Amino acid sequence: MRQAEFEGIAADAEAGTGVWPAQRIRAIAEIGRIRSETPLDPDQIQPASLDLRLSGTAYKVPASFLPGRRFTMAERLADCGAERFDIADGAVFETGGIYIVRLQETVDLRRRESAFANPKSSTGRLDIFARVITDYGIQFDTVEEGYTGPLWLEIAPRSFNVLARAGSRLAQLRFRTGAPSIGSRAVRELNETHGIIAAEGLSPIIRDGAIALSVDVAGDPDTGLIGYKSLSVDTPIDVDVRGQYDPAEFWEKLYRPARNGLILERDHFHILATKETVAIPEGYAADMFAYDTLVGEFRVHYAGFFDPGFGYVDGKRVGAKIVLEVRSHEVPFMVDDGQVAGFVAVERLSSPTDLLYGAGAGSNYQSQGLALSKQFRRG
Repeated sequence: MRQAEFEGIAADAEAGTGVWPAQRIRAIAEIGRIRSETPLDPDQIQPASLDLRLSGTAYKVPASFLPGRRFTMAERLADCGAERFDIADGAVFETGGIYIVRLQETVDLRRRESAFANPKSSTGRLDIFARVITDYGIQFDTVEEGYTGPLWLEIAPRSFNVLARAGSRLAQLRFRTGAPSIGSRAVRELNETHGIIAAEGLSPIIRDGAIALSVDVAGDPDTGLIGYKSLSVDTPIDVDVRGQYDPAEFWEKLYRPARNGLILERDHFHILATKETVAIPEGYAADMFAYDTLVGEFRVHYAGFFDPGFGYVDGKRVGAKIVLEVRSHEVPFMVDDGQVAGFVAVERLSSPTDLLYGAGAGSNYQSQGLALSKQFRRG
């Protein structure tokens, strides 16, 4: 595609409110408003998001922090006694440590353009805090309207030591023009026509333009498996491998309780799944709220992006359960089958994407059920 064509795609989308589709992200990169230390990998651009890659330099810091309105991240790192180390060929990020890594990508946003980040699904399923930070930033995972500059990633492993390197992808960025939310009435109508959230015999709960998802504590009807609880191990997990590790060495299986609900032990990490299945039609994307104090003192789902085409195969809705990464805070908390775990907000794309989830997009969790991250062997 010629430069003029990329400029045309970028210009045509500027007036349209919505989440940027793959072709606009691609075009913006081609005209130099998304830049990288090394050329973008072909599969880095997803249906409605961009995977972000680590650079080769990391810093161990004494505490989590934001730069604030007056400082760049480099200035704050110089002031806080950060320990710099090289990760070009791989390094272990230890449980309990807090690290800052500059990302390879930088962005140049304009008026009405902003972005929001989430950990990738596999990152969340390994219980890694991975939060994007900008220079002069006052919120995690938020790239404010008109921001131009570098992106940084805070990495804080909670359950497992992890091995990562330059090029590893722990987070993804979704770009927006204006405010893409569609409101409760439109969400309800879209759910009725396309079954964004579906569960047999259950009526959806819709609040503030978002649809509720609930926890499945009944589990597999044959085995009774409902999820996993992390074990305490020292072996680091390489974030870039697939199907290498034995789940039994890192996880305890959880089964359907004989009575009452499942007790989430304080500060333990659990992998559960939703009762509902999710499917996102073309022209839309969705975000899941990571935490909602109204549903209880536990955090769910670090990774909250659902791309257009998620839960569809060959244009037909098959649906996919959402894996919930769950931690209880302050006190043990008991969750019952069907208890609300969070809400999914639906957003329109600025134009239909040319790359649907599962169709050559490197999707690891299409049509998923309860599943651990890609690093573990299946079956």
